[in-house]
Amino acid sequence: MLCSRKVMNFFVRKDVKRFLKRKDSEASERGKRLEDLRASLFNDLRTSDGAKRLQQRICGPTVALTFNFWVSVCIILMNKLVLGKIGFNFPILLTFIHYSLSWFLMAIMNAFSFLPASPPAKSSRFFALLTLGIVMSFSTGLANVSLKYNSVGFYQMTKIAVTPTIVLAEFVLFAKTVSFQKVLTLAIVSIGVAVATVTDLEFHLFGAIIALAWIIPSAVNKILWSNLQQQENWTALALMWKTTPLTLFFLVALMPWLDPPGALSFKWDFSNTLVIFLSAILGFLLQWSGALALGATSAVSHVVLGQFKTCVILLGGFLLFNSNPGILSICGAIIALGGMSFYTYLNMLASNQQAAKPTNRQSSFPLMKPKHNKESGDAHDGDLVMEPV
Repeated sequence: MLCSRKVMNFFVRKDVKRFLKRKDSEASERGKRLEDLRASLFNDLRTSDGAKRLQQRICGPTVALTFNFWVSVCIILMNKLVLGKIGFNFPILLTFIHYSLSWFLMAIMNAFSFLPASPPAKSSRFFALLTLGIVMSFSTGLANVSLKYNSVGFYQMTKIAVTPTIVLAEFVLFAKTVSFQKVLTLAIVSIGVAVATVTDLEFHLFGAIIALAWIIPSAVNKILWSNLQQQENWTALALMWKTTPLTLFFLVALMPWLDPPGALSFKWDFSNTLVIFLSAILGFLLQWSGALALGATSAVSHVVLGQFKTCVILLGGFLLFNSNPGILSICGAIIALGGMSFYTYLNMLASNQQAAKPTNRQSSFPLMKPKHNKESGDAHDGDLVMEPV
């Protein structure tokens, strides 16, 4: 009996040891996989090419546009609270706070090596970065001032004018043309948004000057964000890190001219400061998501997304909260959404045709064997991965 118990204890200890050894082995394998993933992530972030591929892999067009859409809706509600309920009537200072917090968060990311690397320096890039920093300050700052001094209808009309400005600017700067179908679709979208949102056109001379001055910086801002990411391997965060200090400098220069006095006498209590801080967090997310969307799509597509957001808010208020914008506004929003759907279809069709071109080119020469088959194949695969979305 004693002997059988010893034998049983022996096997039990043996099974326990085997079980513990297996668990240790699984834990070490999981730790190794986690370490490999962390090393791969940091290796990708150390080079601009790797960071660009990582951004394209994680944040494609659908993810970027969806991210930007929801953040835009949230910051609209938050800014209404800031500018309306708590009475913070300093739009340029609010923009400055947003960009300051963005720069601070990116500085923390940079300190922990989470910020993607910038592309190698080029002699022609400083002017592009300087231009982007300037137009960012004017675009964001003048938009807030325009919203303060103009009626909602006049503000929406100036936003609609950004679309043809982008098309014209891309043609002049980059010889980029838009098909007739897309031009017709964008015209239908603009007319639908105008019918849906332009209910009042109160004219204010100073507000009109600000609104007209905002159109060109807004268009150039979107074009540069899209072009620098797609043509020169910039990632959204790396480009934000380089241009935000320039934007802050020019916002400080704009503050005495466009903000009213009395910012220091504002009631900076805990609740007001907390709301402004949350608005700044959303401002960072809005800037980041907008940069991701522009890098993954195009400047025109980003404008169409903004118009889609306007129509969805209008129809959502009608369906969910029993608001009554009027039959004409509802019909305009439906027309605009139809035009946006067709514009999305045209973009998807063009993307599929673009993706099919290499396949057709390869299938045209099935019997030709390239020299150095393995090397050329590897290089070709790398080129395909490097293509911007």
